[in-house]
Amino acid sequence: MPSLRDIWDAYSPIERRNMGIYIGGIMFYKLGLEFFNGSITTLATDRFKASNTFSKLGAAQGVNQAAQCVGAILIAPLIKRWPTRTVLSGAIILFCFMVLILLIVDAATGGKMKPPGATAPIYGHWDANLIFLVWTLAGIAYGMVELIRRVIPADIVGGNVGKLRRMDALVHVLYEVAGTAGAIGSSSAISRWGNNYSFFLSPVFFAFAAGTWILISSFSESSRHRNQAALSDVDNGGRKNNYLVQITRGARGFAESIWVGAVLVLTNRRFIWLLPSYALALYLHRFLETTLAPAFAKRVLGISAWSQIIVGGSNFGELIGALSVFFLSDMVTTPLPWLRLDALNLNLVWLLPYLSSRASPNVSWAWRLAGLFAPISMGWAAGDVSLAAYIQSALSESQISHKNVSTLGAVMAFLYSTYIVLDAVLSTLLGRVIDNDWVNHNNIKSSLTHVGGIQFSVCCGIILISSLIPLGALALNPKDIGSINLLHMDDVEEESVEDMYPKFERQKMEDLNLKLERQGSEDPDFAFERQGTEDVNFRYGRQRRDFEPRY
Repeated sequence: MPSLRDIWDAYSPIERRNMGIYIGGIMFYKLGLEFFNGSITTLATDRFKASNTFSKLGAAQGVNQAAQCVGAILIAPLIKRWPTRTVLSGAIILFCFMVLILLIVDAATGGKMKPPGATAPIYGHWDANLIFLVWTLAGIAYGMVELIRRVIPADIVGGNVGKLRRMDALVHVLYEVAGTAGAIGSSSAISRWGNNYSFFLSPVFFAFAAGTWILISSFSESSRHRNQAALSDVDNGGRKNNYLVQITRGARGFAESIWVGAVLVLTNRRFIWLLPSYALALYLHRFLETTLAPAFAKRVLGISAWSQIIVGGSNFGELIGALSVFFLSDMVTTPLPWLRLDALNLNLVWLLPYLSSRASPNVSWAWRLAGLFAPISMGWAAGDVSLAAYIQSALSESQISHKNVSTLGAVMAFLYSTYIVLDAVLSTLLGRVIDNDWVNHNNIKSSLTHVGGIQFSVCCGIILISSLIPLGALALNPKDIGSINLLHMDDVEEESVEDMYPKFERQKMEDLNLKLERQGSEDPDFAFERQGTEDVNFRYGRQRRDFEPRY
């Protein structure tokens, strides 16, 4: 295990500076996000009718997810005109205004902060379905921020998988420190001011995030081009067009990204297992926090605000998971061990129906649920961080490319779109199961068994089976899980190593050489070999990189 000093020295001063600024902004952003999400979720559970509370909650969240795709499309043309840091700060400012809409509407229609000692807030006279509109508009801004947030790490530290894994883990750790504090703080704010005003701090935190992110150093020109491609933009041959034309091209590029991502994932053994392992696992995590936690808090404990205490425990588990990846990066070199831990921990959800018949309207039960959610989310976070670093490294543009879209952006677009479809459809349908159980039996024990225990156990089996697909995956802790299949490589001609091997990869080779020398090992030979007309490999010791597929 490397020392903290070794980890610190692995990053250049400019990388450390940009990481620090980026993480500071992320923490402000997460605080604001938790206050907003916690407030609007509990507001929906309180304002929607009991007969359709969780089906409408699931539908509202599904619309929010779809709006995130729209935000991703809208952001692409802006990246071509302005630096990434400027667009990121602008997107979070837009988020501020979207959040303010509900505060303004409630105040304008007679809503007030919850008086001290009152049992319920004083809501304004507005239709509860307005939540759909607000959540949709917020989703557009949220999608803008989230997409940029997912591609920036590769620009800050490059495509080195070790540095990416540690950066993603560190970001996730501090992100969840803020998330845990924000979730618990949101619960207190809802109890004190009511869920119609408890998120008035969200615009303040978002403004701090925007002011912090604008200080990030401008990326190099090559990084900006890589960032544009990763956002699925399509090159227009240098012609200047108005924004609507660029939006149309962005929509086509997004659709093409999903198609290219589907081809890469579904036709390649190295990536096909990501469909259940990433998209399905992400859906389960979101369902845990956005449906099961609010349902238990509202229907079992009777206080919707306590759902944020449960979510706070989930966020703390994510912190532990990310921290585990940060320190065990060199020992656990692939996502598979974390993925299997995540799958096994899903079975802890079976405790929810058991506890629902024993819990009482006491805040101590919310804290017990927080403790239950922590190990479940710990496994998910460790797997998510490792998978993100794996995808970013495997598809960095120094290794593999497509003529129109970034393969990194394409795979992420396909996996994320799959998650959105799963979440939008299943959250609504399974929310209806919870509502019907409440209407028919005045409790949700049966529905927690079906949408919780059974669903999560079935998904556990699917994820475990998918983790056996990559090459070498039968090992408990595999060191390598295969290489990318080559397509149409018969036109590759003999070239020198210097021409074909990217500068960044040569630097990785030199860094590994130095590390081996320090360990007293012999330097491995660096050899180039060509096998027939279909296989071109770079071999460096046990490291293997394959060249780009072409479509």
